[in-house]
Amino acid sequence: MKSSHRLQQTIGMPQAIALYIGAVLGSGILITPGLAAETAGPASMLAWGFMTLLIIPMALSMGLLSARYPNAGGVSHFVTLAFGPRMGALTGWFFMMSVPIGAPVAALTGAGYMASALGWGEEAKVLIAAFILLVGLLINVAGMKLAGSIQIAVVLAILVILVFAFLTAVPQIRPVHFHPFMPHGWVSVGQAAAMLFWCFIGWEAVSHLSEEFKDPQRAAIKGVTIAAIIVGILYFLTALAAVGTQSYLAADSGASLVWIISGPLGQAGAVIAGLTGVFICMATIIAYVGAASRVAYALASQGHAPGWFLRQSSRYGTPVGALGFLALCFTAVLSLYASGTLSLSTLIQLPNASFILTYLGGCAAGIKLLKDYRWGSKISWISFAATLAIFPFTGWAVLYPCAIVILFFLYTRLTRRPASLQEGSIRGRAN
Repeated sequence: MKSSHRLQQTIGMPQAIALYIGAVLGSGILITPGLAAETAGPASMLAWGFMTLLIIPMALSMGLLSARYPNAGGVSHFVTLAFGPRMGALTGWFFMMSVPIGAPVAALTGAGYMASALGWGEEAKVLIAAFILLVGLLINVAGMKLAGSIQIAVVLAILVILVFAFLTAVPQIRPVHFHPFMPHGWVSVGQAAAMLFWCFIGWEAVSHLSEEFKDPQRAAIKGVTIAAIIVGILYFLTALAAVGTQSYLAADSGASLVWIISGPLGQAGAVIAGLTGVFICMATIIAYVGAASRVAYALASQGHAPGWFLRQSSRYGTPVGALGFLALCFTAVLSLYASGTLSLSTLIQLPNASFILTYLGGCAAGIKLLKDYRWGSKISWISFAATLAIFPFTGWAVLYPCAIVILFFLYTRLTRRPASLQEGSIRGRAN
């Protein structure tokens, strides 16, 4: 397709940091601190410590690739440069088809906290989730400059609430709550680490926005490093509060953060906890909707996705065709959930394997493309090995990426796009 398909460079350093934090600091922080503590007891802090250290190479592997090869295709583009157009396009499809389910799951999670705080029922939960998704879509229609600015405000609100929650928990932390330290043995620590891995995936999402960075080198490397440090500290402090107060035993383990916030403040605290859930999930949705629409746009520009994904807003220059596709998918998923056809537990599991395959593709590309960078290849190897070790835990959810593979090859056959499409021009840009 034409090389004139370019998106505007409107994302500065503060917006990039906020988008990275928003993509990674998702709904997991609301539920995993308590669930991990229930699995491994106080020893879950070892799992948190390990994952907090691993977050740096995971983030940098994506940041280095984004700095060197800024493109709306993100991970799909990196895989194309490393392994060819067909593998790159398939990786893009894995990500593009994961977000239509992952975003509604995040919206329903945040809506669930808000509905519970206000004592509302299931219908209100679905309506709140629909509103969250609509806001995420409209912000992305207006462009990443506005999306990044709003993301800064949302992330700052999240930071304030989480720090407040930790400070509120400090007087309730007791040394006795850390004994026995390892009630379920070392295996439980490994199980907790596998569970926590989901909290630290998200760096690949912002790679799809790298084409819109004002300064890709600075935003992708410095920005991702700052975001990784902030996210690691927030996760660790939240886990420390959950274990130190034993809130995971005093309430539903998946709602320990809510209990910490609402316990000392009563109903007002419950509302704050509900808003926390909405803010956290909205931040994730803004980042992922932006990323998915950009990868759909990039795939269409290469002939690997429907051409109407290329349609742009005449006012904002944003990919409204791809955003419209996501809107249709969100409507379908919420309708299936509201009708009782699919449960939230089923929806949560569906996109896991395809998200991991997307990340594996990016790490594998980093191993090949960053060989001339001193630490680039090693960092990518660490990220690849850690991600690969988690993949077997996806279980039956591997069926979803299998369905995506079938759909991708059916589309390729029906449209009769040659596998070598644009290979020469793509590799030329890489050189």
